[in-house]
Amino acid sequence: MTTALRTRPASVDAPVATKRRRRKSILLTGLVALFAIYSLVPMVWLLINATKTQDGLFSSFGLWFDDGKFALFANIKETLTYDDGVFVRWLGNTLLYVVVGAGGATILATLAGYGLAKFDFPGKRGVFAIVIGAVAVPGTALAVPTFLMFSKMNLTNTPWAVIIPSLVTPLGFYLMWTFSAEAVPDEIIEAARVDGAGEFRTFFKISVPLLAPGIVTVLLISTVATWNNYFLPLIMLKDPDWYPITLGLNAWNAQAATAGGQAVFNLVITGSLLTILPLIAAFLLLQRYWQSGLAAGSVKE
Repeated sequence: MTTALRTRPASVDAPVATKRRRRKSILLTGLVALFAIYSLVPMVWLLINATKTQDGLFSSFGLWFDDGKFALFANIKETLTYDDGVFVRWLGNTLLYVVVGAGGATILATLAGYGLAKFDFPGKRGVFAIVIGAVAVPGTALAVPTFLMFSKMNLTNTPWAVIIPSLVTPLGFYLMWTFSAEAVPDEIIEAARVDGAGEFRTFFKISVPLLAPGIVTVLLISTVATWNNYFLPLIMLKDPDWYPITLGLNAWNAQAATAGGQAVFNLVITGSLLTILPLIAAFLLLQRYWQSGLAAGSVKE
């Protein structure tokens, strides 16, 4: 009798535990579905409205196509050729800022993070405190002091005014610091030194392959930040020929409010669609490296 009484609660609790797991599963599924809807609705709206003419944007429902008028390819052609093809120039400027700025930021963050993680020197803790403090400071708070400094150096209204600030990424620096400490064992570095390998050879031949997930993670973060950069180019650049896509599309969008300006909202929407395609391609191509980079260090052996 005693044994039966002891084993009975376990059999009773099993269905209760199963119901709780089902409720948690339903709740999590609902939250993920809401997040997916929140993320995808703007994309769907952008894609649908890029197929409409200027008049169709105001005469049809926003989340459905304009009946009988599919103008996507015409909008793309007009976007690329409008105002002597200035959109292509803006796209080239953005690629320049991303390749030089984000690429350089990734290289500098990798070198600095690896050096701080694997070498000891006086003032190391002070550098750590400075990096943590820099991560907490928003970029917009530094925009005006940066502008004043660059104006004294006569670098405003030049590509360098956008590229040089993009080279400094405290978050990427911190990520590579922590990732290098976990991903590259000290024993491997010591073994390479014993075998006669120099520091540069050890870094490029041994450490860089191990740091690849972290490097790709920092590269993606820097690329997105530089690609979507708006406020810094806004205060640094006056010449439209050096505008990135963000400023260029905003200028097109503001044309309707100017005297005698032409409303080109269909081109703004189509240009926005073309703008996000390279970012989507980058995430799809580098997704597996990015995921492994985020998971690094989560398992302790």
